[in-house]
Amino acid sequence: MPNYYGDETRQHLRLWLKLLKTTGNIEAMVRHRMKTQCHTTLPRFDVLAALDHHPDGLRMSELSRFLMVSNGNVTGIANRLVEEGLVTRQADADDGRVQILSLTATGKQQFISMATSHAAWIDEFLAPLEDQDTQQVMALLDRIQQQLGD
Repeated sequence: MPNYYGDETRQHLRLWLKLLKTTGNIEAMVRHRMKTQCHTTLPRFDVLAALDHHPDGLRMSELSRFLMVSNGNVTGIANRLVEEGLVTRQADADDGRVQILSLTATGKQQFISMATSHAAWIDEFLAPLEDQDTQQVMALLDRIQQQLGD
């Protein structure tokens, strides 16, 4: 096999692949449990989480930016959540063409239940790490994010 990279670069590539594999595995497990235990999807959970973090509601465009997805992706999910009574859609007081989404009391209740399960799953998946390990990994990832300008 040709040697295109130095030892440090090879180690960085191995780390990059391990990060991808680990996050991909965790995400797949969360998606599966969301479907089988909460009877929902991860994108629906993400919309509910974003609205829970913004109790005054979000404009559709703000929600899309917050979730880093297109308006089209959010619109379909939002429509279904409104139909199910988990989210309300109201016209913006300043601009009637703009819709603001907010959680209903039922939506908040369902989100809390799902978020509690979600947090328990993450605790389970990351249980091999002690608190000191978690802090160290967070600090190392922060260094990478600073390098990237994030």
